[in-house]
Amino acid sequence: MVARVNAHVTYPAQVQLVATMNPCRCGYLDDPAQACAQAPRCASDYQAKISGPLFDRIDLHMEVPAVSAADLSLPPPAEGSDQIAAARALQTKRYSGIPGAGAITTNAQADGQIFEDVAQPDHRGAQILNQAVGRMKLSARGYHRVLRVVRTLADLEASPSVRHLHVAEALSFRRIAPGSYTAA
Repeated sequence: MVARVNAHVTYPAQVQLVATMNPCRCGYLDDPAQACAQAPRCASDYQAKISGPLFDRIDLHMEVPAVSAADLSLPPPAEGSDQIAAARALQTKRYSGIPGAGAITTNAQADGQIFEDVAQPDHRGAQILNQAVGRMKLSARGYHRVLRVVRTLADLEASPSVRHLHVAEALSFRRIAPGSYTAA
């Protein structure tokens, strides 16, 4: 949705962004053989170039270590596509049984009260999530992004309810935006 002074225009779009970046300008922050000479400032300055709103829209943040030459000769890992297909089928079935859900088939498409009802974590999970909101300075958008990941993690386990373990795992994928953390 593009909002301007005189009009709001909505363009239909489904986007999956997969992005990578080095941990610092030179890319050797955690490499013991070629250590970054300006760490940790090089990393914090480099990572702070991502704007807060853009950073907030990225659901999963993962650090992936460099691949060694020896690792390149290993066979590729097997992917659990059956588990993913089962989770998608579970989501389609869930939303087809909800009055007013319309054409919703996945967690990504659900909004408002419909999504709130299916993504409500257990008591302990809600406590963990509320603590994370303060400590990680999650925006409203960030909070809902975490909930989507939480519900999807529960679906991957075929769990009918969202448990605190799902919340903890989802939060482990949510990195704190550079420059926004304060110790609590």
